[in-house]
Amino acid sequence: MNDKVFTKPIKKQFEFDEEVAAVFDDMLQRSVPFYKESQKITEFFTLKNLPDGGVMYDLGCSTASLLLNIHRAMDVDAKLIGLDNSEAMLQQARRKCEAYGADIMVQNADILEYDYEMADVFVSNYTLQFVRPLVREELVKKVASSLKDGGVFLFSEKVISHHPKLNKDLIECYYAFKKEQGYSEYEIMQKREALENVLVPYSEDENITMAKNAGFSHCEVVFRWANFATFIALK
Repeated sequence: MNDKVFTKPIKKQFEFDEEVAAVFDDMLQRSVPFYKESQKITEFFTLKNLPDGGVMYDLGCSTASLLLNIHRAMDVDAKLIGLDNSEAMLQQARRKCEAYGADIMVQNADILEYDYEMADVFVSNYTLQFVRPLVREELVKKVASSLKDGGVFLFSEKVISHHPKLNKDLIECYYAFKKEQGYSEYEIMQKREALENVLVPYSEDENITMAKNAGFSHCEVVFRWANFATFIALK
């Protein structure tokens, strides 16, 4: 289903409701540059670090597309768990898992309060940026403490530059990409307004520093396009 959410005037801040959930897969493909490529890297490192009997969490799993791809590719007996606080997203996820006969657990949960079991892999795709900065590092600390030694945390985020001109140019570059995907100037501006104060991105350095402060021994970028980046943090 094509994303037409912002073709009409917005009346509220952005939220992952039924309207967004219905078009979310299309929205991702057209709104996140090289989305498939960054997901392939995430899948690769997940599979490399997920042993037989292992546990993997996807924080903000949305419609479970990543979990389904990992489920199809893995050759071990591991537990895949997706958490999200949008019931509309989870309804889509459950339908997809059922259609593919995939043994994936998806739950409606607050990722800040959830009682995690010790895991081998955590993934967070464009989720941290929606967590309030005051508690964001606390969540990453919780992830680090819930990972086994040698575990990995893979997260993708929109990033900013603290150089004003460069940051402006990165945004312009991104908007050019969105226009190439068929979004109008009106849709782009509508979505930007809806996300104001809802999506709060950090810089690349700030994300890396946050991971290290939370207890990870190493963190670096494994994929970047303009103001979108995929990180890997090692326990």
